[in-house]
Amino acid sequence: MAVTFDLFGTLVDVDRPEDPAAAVASALRDRGVEVPSDWQAAYTEQHIDAPDGAEVLLPVHVAAALRSRGVDTPDSAVRNAVVAAFDPAVDTRAGAVDAIAAAAEAGPVGLLSNCAVPELVGRTLIRSTLDRDAFDAIVTSSGCGWRKPHPNIFRTAADELGVAPEALCHVGDDPATDGGITSLDGTFLDVSERNLEALATQLRREGVPEE
Repeated sequence: MAVTFDLFGTLVDVDRPEDPAAAVASALRDRGVEVPSDWQAAYTEQHIDAPDGAEVLLPVHVAAALRSRGVDTPDSAVRNAVVAAFDPAVDTRAGAVDAIAAAAEAGPVGLLSNCAVPELVGRTLIRSTLDRDAFDAIVTSSGCGWRKPHPNIFRTAADELGVAPEALCHVGDDPATDGGITSLDGTFLDVSERNLEALATQLRREGVPEE
């Protein structure tokens, strides 16, 4: 068995923009980009035709939203604006470090996160008290191209950790996304039902659950 952990809302809490469209617009203006007057509408529209469950990187979406309103701007400016708009303050959740250590006593451990913002996972890890080297694999939706709950992102994590998908136990806070592992006969542990301290104790006492 191997264990993967969701990042946001599970191992860490971050300060997300209350109005993402407005935060991106402000960051674009700071870089000299003309922001359309109906930016809120443009931001919420779908501009990229992607398969169900595929990840669309936010800079790609933002660039397409700008183009839909006749605004062309360098990709680097868009990417830098998006990264700045979501630059996080990070709080590591109580018990996170110990839960990872407890899981590692039983087998390989991975980080498995939905994230459409470039650099956000890396910056979050740097600003947390988590040790990046504690993970045997780090899989993100932006890296593999699929978002939880799509089976492909769980398959990618299982491959990276050297186990079959059904031997993967995923720890997360959202049954609608993190619970997707159960479609591959893996196990989902919901941290909204147990805190991380309790999870660490459970893992050390009972090992990684198999279903």
